[in-house]
Amino acid sequence: MIAGAHRLKPVLPVLLLTACAALSQDAPPPPQLAHFHHVHLNSTDPQTAIDFYTSKFDSEKGKFAGQLDAVWTQKSWMLFTKVTAPPKSEITSTIWHIGWGAENMKETYQKQLDRGTKFATPITDISDIGGGTATGVFFYAYVDGPDHQLIELNTANHHNFGHIHLLSKDPVASAEWYIKEFGLLRRGRGTPSREPRMYRGYQIGPSMSLMMDNVNFIFFPWQYAQKEWPDLWKDRTEFESTKGHVTDHIGFSVDNLDETIARLKKDGVTVTDEPRSVLGGKVKIAFIEGPDKIRIELVEGHATKQ
Repeated sequence: MIAGAHRLKPVLPVLLLTACAALSQDAPPPPQLAHFHHVHLNSTDPQTAIDFYTSKFDSEKGKFAGQLDAVWTQKSWMLFTKVTAPPKSEITSTIWHIGWGAENMKETYQKQLDRGTKFATPITDISDIGGGTATGVFFYAYVDGPDHQLIELNTANHHNFGHIHLLSKDPVASAEWYIKEFGLLRRGRGTPSREPRMYRGYQIGPSMSLMMDNVNFIFFPWQYAQKEWPDLWKDRTEFESTKGHVTDHIGFSVDNLDETIARLKKDGVTVTDEPRSVLGGKVKIAFIEGPDKIRIELVEGHATKQ
């Protein structure tokens, strides 16, 4: 069995119950303390991965900081680290998948098939995920990407890089941490429910949906993973760090890195790598550990296309 073959059975997608909801009007939005900067992947062949993403999805080749071959996705980067052995692709960390939108999923899916794209999950209608009996409105499919990176395509009003889907031991608390520390905006109104919610036998709630710039962060309960991959989770009580997985970490950009690190330390956030300069002094970075052992890189200065 190839690595990642455990994904070949149908699994449930990004929760978009709040896709049409306005940003919460119950309280003033928090200050935007950061912007989305990048997704960082481990890859056995970065150049082939770059060719894959730029030929399959709305993205283009670029040079991060004028030095590193990378992928530019509208407002942010996909960065790559070359590794000698296949990175871990099993869903045992908080990062489940990344995703692009598609205005017409049936058409997009067929075009991808015609291009030879391999799917871990075929196109699936989940129009009833919000309740009711609707059909033919909302579809998703999972692409089996380089190094078995899981990539969702789902019905949207755009065809851009659009979301990061996370699993969490406490989706509401995790989302509230991102709101407090980085100013992400919650989608939906009212007090978030902490009640379990089931869909087709899977627990998909409590859940949260946040926005950072053009990227939707979705939080699902980890009970989903426990049911979907029972062999992986039968003796597991914690998430693994995302470090070393195919999706190694995500990156946020800030105006002043030293001030941000000082604020995060005051709030009790674990700083795993203190600020340092890289790429010949062109970029200043640090790393922290977020909820559910997610690795987050902080970059001074916001993402721009090079």
